[in-house]
Amino acid sequence: MATLMFINRILRKAATQKRSYSVSVCGKLSVNGVNLHYQRAGEGKHTVLLLPGALGSGETDFGPQLSALDSSRFTVVSWDPRGYGRSRPPDRDFPLHFFHRDAKDAVDLMQALGFRRFSLLGWSDGGITALIAAALNPTLVNKLVVWGANAFVSEEDIQIYQSLRDVSLWSERMRRPMEQMYGAQYFKQTWERWVDGISQFINKPQGSICVDLLPQISCPTLILHGAQDPVVPAYHPQLLQDSISGSRLHVFPKGKHNIHLRYSAEFNTLVEQFLNE
Repeated sequence: MATLMFINRILRKAATQKRSYSVSVCGKLSVNGVNLHYQRAGEGKHTVLLLPGALGSGETDFGPQLSALDSSRFTVVSWDPRGYGRSRPPDRDFPLHFFHRDAKDAVDLMQALGFRRFSLLGWSDGGITALIAAALNPTLVNKLVVWGANAFVSEEDIQIYQSLRDVSLWSERMRRPMEQMYGAQYFKQTWERWVDGISQFINKPQGSICVDLLPQISCPTLILHGAQDPVVPAYHPQLLQDSISGSRLHVFPKGKHNIHLRYSAEFNTLVEQFLNE
């Protein structure tokens, strides 16, 4: 229940901070048999792809980044993974390879948009997708920033996921944004499928999602973490730092899971400094 209260605070904070932002291009492209929705802001030489969390979209997850990252230095692209946000149909499903499928979709979308090289900023599930994409596409990815991401699933993680499974236990304020985007039934069913989908990795050796790929990541990597994150325990970012050669770990002492929203100014400054190095 404590985790439910935390998620509720995230959604309430996101709702109160919702604002308009300038998007130069908004559209869909057919990639790997699905129509993927994307947004683009800025005209800078350094292209950055934003990868959202579970059931998230560029619109819901990255307002402070689309609006405030330096538009003269960066071209910022956000996308909605298949079955999420405006990349529907199809309905979202969660086969064992769903993170690898998202990674391929994301990279292929960027290539279809004409971006030969780009950096990745991934939050939560989007961070996992970014880790896989960077490992498998070293010639395409300039730099990598991840936060709220995990490369394996532990028994503790399973308990956290299961505590969030029943959306009828969520407060109305907590459910409303997702139900407005997806409709109550699609949201309920897709969230339950997500819990099952992420939980299935516990049956793999050491619960691995992509642990074996981490040593293959060769681009400069920045790992960010909220010290008070109740969704992703601290051993997850520590493993990432230990496994990715030359990576850095920066901790927000009072941060939780949504550091890019709660501390958007500090977050954006850290990311811009890293990307500009």
